[in-house]
Amino acid sequence: MTKKCLGCGALFQSKYPDKEGYVALNDLKEATVCRRCFRIKNYGDYQVINKNSKEYKKMFDEVKDKHDMILYLCDILNLDDNINEINDFNGSVILVITKIDLLPKSVKEKKLNDYIRKNYKINVIDIVFVSSKKNYNIDLLLELIKKHTKQKNVYLVGNTNAGKSTLINALVKANGINNKVDITTSFLPATTLDFIKVNLNDNITLIDTPGTICNDNFLYNEKPNVVKNVSSKVEIKPRTYQIKPNESIIIGDYARLDYFGTEKNSFTIYLSNEVKVKRIKLNTNDYLRNLKITNFDLEDNKDIVISGLCFCKITKEAKVNVYTKENVKVFSRNNLI
Repeated sequence: MTKKCLGCGALFQSKYPDKEGYVALNDLKEATVCRRCFRIKNYGDYQVINKNSKEYKKMFDEVKDKHDMILYLCDILNLDDNINEINDFNGSVILVITKIDLLPKSVKEKKLNDYIRKNYKINVIDIVFVSSKKNYNIDLLLELIKKHTKQKNVYLVGNTNAGKSTLINALVKANGINNKVDITTSFLPATTLDFIKVNLNDNITLIDTPGTICNDNFLYNEKPNVVKNVSSKVEIKPRTYQIKPNESIIIGDYARLDYFGTEKNSFTIYLSNEVKVKRIKLNTNDYLRNLKITNFDLEDNKDIVISGLCFCKITKEAKVNVYTKENVKVFSRNNLI
């Protein structure tokens, strides 16, 4: 008999405690979740499962070939050109921008919607901004799913930690279902390990998928305490600095921005409130300069994005050197806000 964990989708097994799906043999018959999910839910004790990223990509590619409804999730703080892969899906796609509650309330959804449609050439049914934590726009998304779904299955896809599992739990609750399935969620990536099916009603089945693992994300292979520190949990308080030429911004122990220019410039950082930021003289402190350097020669009104960590809004033309750990994606884009 094969059973799957209702929390992460892993097949139960009783031989290898350090592997996915482990349940003690005596508990196997009655268990509904694996030991890992039980400890995440009850103690916040996260066990890292080293699963090959190729396995996740294989599952992701399976979904691309299907003609079912796709909910493509993207964390608002990590919006980049990866969403262009939406056009590779055979099914109809709703772009779901998650964690919208993390941006200041003054940021208007219409401007964000216009920004996405202007900067990313994607073919979608609609763009919906949600907060599963605040239950914001969950009912609207539910209505769109019911309206546009032609096949039974609705797949939720996106990068790891985009909020797929949390969103499914919110949709199930909003639909008034007394469902035994409570998918395991955490602030750490790669919590869901395999497909998890949840019946929304007789005609629609939501399918949670493991998030695609981005090796170029700051959070990749970071320790849980670092992930917890840099992952925003409440509305971000932007920090604006009037930076003079030859000054630097130090972002925690994680990144450094050196500014070269001819006049004072405005740098606004959108980052977890828990991470400390300070300004220093460029030439008096070499802190973090041992990290990988990325050079930018920016036009006005550009963001610098450190994937998985933060983004910085810059108003005027700027030459900026960014230092962060090896392999992290650092790029520029038009101002999001």
